[in-house]
Amino acid sequence: MMKEPLSPVLDEHTAAHVAELFRAFSDTSRVRLLSALAVKEQNVGTLARLVGISKSAVSHHLRGLRQMGLVKARRDAKEVYYHIEDPHILTLFHQGVAHIRDENKKF
Repeated sequence: MMKEPLSPVLDEHTAAHVAELFRAFSDTSRVRLLSALAVKEQNVGTLARLVGISKSAVSHHLRGLRQMGLVKARRDAKEVYYHIEDPHILTLFHQGVAHIRDENKKF
């Protein structure tokens, strides 16, 4: 008896999680925060200066990214440092940037 091949269509649960992951990349401020965190671990104040948004806006975005599991926090005394721990997220981010840069070269 032959096994049926797996369906190429994602189940609802998986599709919902993938959509949530890509939703993280749907805001320019979050993408810019991720670009800074792709380089190295940063605290809120540094991220605010790099991205050019308020500390409260940075904190708001980081809270969402943390809830989605895209960034992790590390406390050092009174400072909290954020980083991207999952190599899949870094790969996805870098692939997206490479795709856009390659597309821009065509025009």
